[in-house]
Amino acid sequence: MKRKDFWKGFGAALMLVLLVSVAWKPICRIIPWHVLPFQISMSREVKADIIQSYLDKYYVDELDEGQVEEMLYAGMMAGVGDRYTYYLTEDSLDQYMENSNGNFDGVGIEVYSTQEGEVIISSVMAGQPAETAGMMAGDVIIGVDGEDMRGKVISDVAAKIRGEHGTEVTIQVLRRSTGETLEFTMERTTVVLESVSSRMIDGTIGYISLTGFKENTYTQFKEALDALQKAGMKGLILDLRDNPGGLVKSVYEIGEELLPEGTMVYTLDKNENRNDLKCDGEYLDIPLVVLVNENSASASEIFAGAVKDTGRGTLVGTQTFGKGLVQRLFTLPDGSGLNITIQKYYTPNGTSIHGVGIEPDEVVQLPEKYLSTALTEIPAGEDIQLQKGIETLQREIR
Repeated sequence: MKRKDFWKGFGAALMLVLLVSVAWKPICRIIPWHVLPFQISMSREVKADIIQSYLDKYYVDELDEGQVEEMLYAGMMAGVGDRYTYYLTEDSLDQYMENSNGNFDGVGIEVYSTQEGEVIISSVMAGQPAETAGMMAGDVIIGVDGEDMRGKVISDVAAKIRGEHGTEVTIQVLRRSTGETLEFTMERTTVVLESVSSRMIDGTIGYISLTGFKENTYTQFKEALDALQKAGMKGLILDLRDNPGGLVKSVYEIGEELLPEGTMVYTLDKNENRNDLKCDGEYLDIPLVVLVNENSASASEIFAGAVKDTGRGTLVGTQTFGKGLVQRLFTLPDGSGLNITIQKYYTPNGTSIHGVGIEPDEVVQLPEKYLSTALTEIPAGEDIQLQKGIETLQREIR
């Protein structure tokens, strides 16, 4: 008899749970929650349903349900308070992966995000739509296709700019050098990122500029390095100015070519588990200068920190950005993704540079008239950071 009573009670409870779960949303729409004379605690799910019911009932325009849902997830990630931890829609994730691989459909610009959250063009690629239209490095992106981009995370801005080959996009920028607000309309094309450029200086000094650390950066770097060696290079300038970082894998591969044996960088996760990236000691042992500035961030700082701590070379320029965090990308079953900070990184001597940056061995500030100018547009003779690097190498080579 007791067993029958148990199963009757269980069945009734189960039916009640099912009834409430089915009827809950209609109930949400009926109850005037805002006039209740007392407070009640609510789970996240219940509160979300109640908010949705108010939007459905009172919002003056038609709701974009998909947009509301996506912003809900974005808000959860934003609530962490770390701007490097964020949600990516399916489109944003696709663009993120394309950018990491080194090719995409866009207008031919690379961007970085400042500490204040501004998205700024770091380089404009030669021969691409952005250069033809008149966009410049240093321009602050404030709008895309009429949508305000101020306060948006960098992945959302990049995703908005990119799109199907042959389609048009209009980008609004603030040009700091003149104070103008400008608008450019361009047709998207397929862009292959060339993150490496190189040349010989004065017959003995090799110069390599890295604008980012992409999937294809190491291959391009190794080709440049080999070519400079064949040309008689006796010292190397590695220019990491305005390099916002990228893949740790790529900077590690480059570090293996230029850094001595030992730890290049190590990371700690939330449980204090340590992971060291170590160089094997087989490297090109020639005088080295690394150029950095306030926009040298993340992976760039990993390399710069290793150079400074090991004494492998000389850092020239200004204080770096100060991003000492490592992110991991998680792909969700519906095609969206999460970019989550999973580790803090430390230079070989155990220094955390997050929020601080790295001070160069030789602090050299560009003339004020060039502070908002793309590095590629500064005459080599007036690029005093580069000139200091050349002088330093010439002394060491002699």
